[in-house]
Amino acid sequence: MFGWEFPPHISGGLGTACKGIVDALGMRGDTSLIFVAPKVFGDEKSINTVFAGADRYAQTHKKILDRSIRIVLPQPEPDQQIASEDQLVKFISDSDKLVYIETASFLHPYLQPGQIERILLRKNIPPEKVYVNPSGQLVTVENGEQKVIEVSVEDTHEGSEPAKFEFTGRYTSDLFTETGMFARVGEKIAEQHNFNVIHAHDWLTYEAGIAAKKATGKPLVVHVHATEYDRTGAKPNPQVFAIEKDGMEQADAVITVSNHTRDTVIDKYGIDPDKVFAIYNGVDFKPDRHKYKKPKGEKLVTFLGRITYQKGPRYFIEAAFKVLRQLRNVRFVMAGNGDMFAQMVTAAARLGIADRFHFTDFLNHDEVRHLLAVSDIYVMPSVSEPFGIAPLEAVRSNVPVIISKQSGVAEVLKHAIKVDYNDVDSIADAIHALIEYPALSKHIVKAAHNEVKSLKWQECARQISAVYNNICNNQNPEI
Repeated sequence: MFGWEFPPHISGGLGTACKGIVDALGMRGDTSLIFVAPKVFGDEKSINTVFAGADRYAQTHKKILDRSIRIVLPQPEPDQQIASEDQLVKFISDSDKLVYIETASFLHPYLQPGQIERILLRKNIPPEKVYVNPSGQLVTVENGEQKVIEVSVEDTHEGSEPAKFEFTGRYTSDLFTETGMFARVGEKIAEQHNFNVIHAHDWLTYEAGIAAKKATGKPLVVHVHATEYDRTGAKPNPQVFAIEKDGMEQADAVITVSNHTRDTVIDKYGIDPDKVFAIYNGVDFKPDRHKYKKPKGEKLVTFLGRITYQKGPRYFIEAAFKVLRQLRNVRFVMAGNGDMFAQMVTAAARLGIADRFHFTDFLNHDEVRHLLAVSDIYVMPSVSEPFGIAPLEAVRSNVPVIISKQSGVAEVLKHAIKVDYNDVDSIADAIHALIEYPALSKHIVKAAHNEVKSLKWQECARQISAVYNNICNNQNPEI
C-alpha cells in the first residue's frame, strides 16, 4: 500500500482515511500490509502492518538508478511550430517557464531549479528562451534553428555543493519531483517484498503504484479520495489530471469514496464503470463531550478544513456576516490553513466581523476534539467534497451539521441540513434556525448520531478486501 501521509504526521483527511483502512484491514486476520510512505518517522503503528519509508531506503541503497536528469518545461502542441526566436519568446511568455526538474539517482546531488538556470546562463543561454521539444529534448533556437542543450550534474558550479534530495512527505513546491522520486524508489521496494496486490491512495502515489505493477506484475487498486476537479473546479492542473487519468486507466480496480466521486471518475476521466466501486469511509472518532464545557451565553459556529477554494471558506464568512446582522451572541471559528488563509482574514476584517471571528490555523487531533466539544454548529460549504469525514466527527460530538449538497457525505448522512455551497442566504438561515430553535438542533443530532453508528472502518475494509480477492482471481468484484 502506497500512501503519502499517516498519523500522527498528517496535514489533512487523507492520512486519517489511510489509518482507518489500514487498522481495519490489519484486524481482519487474513491481511497483512506493507505501508510505503515518502517519509517514515518511526511512531506510525498499526496491527499486521510494516511501515517502509522511501527516505530510509534511499539512504541505505545509494545506487538504485542511472545518472540522468530530466527537465520538464512547457511543450508546444504537436502542430505548433517554433522555428524563430520571436516565436519562441512568444511561446515562453504565454506559459510557465520552468515546471520542475527531476533527478534519476540518489548517487549525485539534487539540482535546484535556480542551479539549472545558472548552468544555462554560464552556457550563455537565456533560461527564458529554453523549452522541451516533442521528443523530450531541452532546446533553444539560434539563427532560426533548434539547438539541443545538454545539461549534466557535472555542469554545477565548481566548488558548490547543491543540496541532496530528501523525501519530505509534505506538499511542497517540489511536489512533482518528490512523487516522481517516490515512484522510482517504490518500484525497488516492491521488488523486495512478496505480496498479492498493490493499493495506491490518491494521485500522489499513482505513479508509484504503476511502477510497482510493471515491476512485479501484481494487480493494482487506486483509491480516489479526491480528484483534481474537486480541488480546482473547472480548471484542473493538466499535469495532475494526466497522472490521475493514467493511474485509473492502469488500475485493475478503482475505489472511490462516494458515488459522487464515482460519477466524476467515469464522466470526467472516461474510466470503465465496471471497474469503479464506491466504498464509503468510516468514522472512528472519540469525542470529548464531558472533558470540555461549552461557554455560556454564546454560540460557536465552526468551519474545519483546508482553507482552499474546494472547501468554500468565502461562503462561510459571507454567511457569518448575515447571521451577525441579526444575532450578536454568536462566534465563528475557521480552523485550518491553506492558500486562501490570508484572503479570508482580510475578508472578515473588511466585513467588520473580525471581533466575532476567530482563525486557529491547523489543529492536531486533540485540538480538533476540543473544538468540536465546545461547538454548537458545524458548517461544511464545500464546492466539491468527495466524501467528508469532519461532519461525521462533528455528529459524534453531538453537533448538528450544515453540509453542501455537493458532498459525498450527503449520500449517507440523511439528518443534516443540506444546502447548495454558494447559497449564502440558506446557510445563514440554517445557522439562525439551529441557534433560535434548540429542539430542532437536538432532533437533528439524535437522528444523525444513529446514522453515523453504521459507518465503520470494518465495513469499509470488508468491501476493500472483496475487491482484492476478486481482482487477484481475475473476477469482477461484487462488494
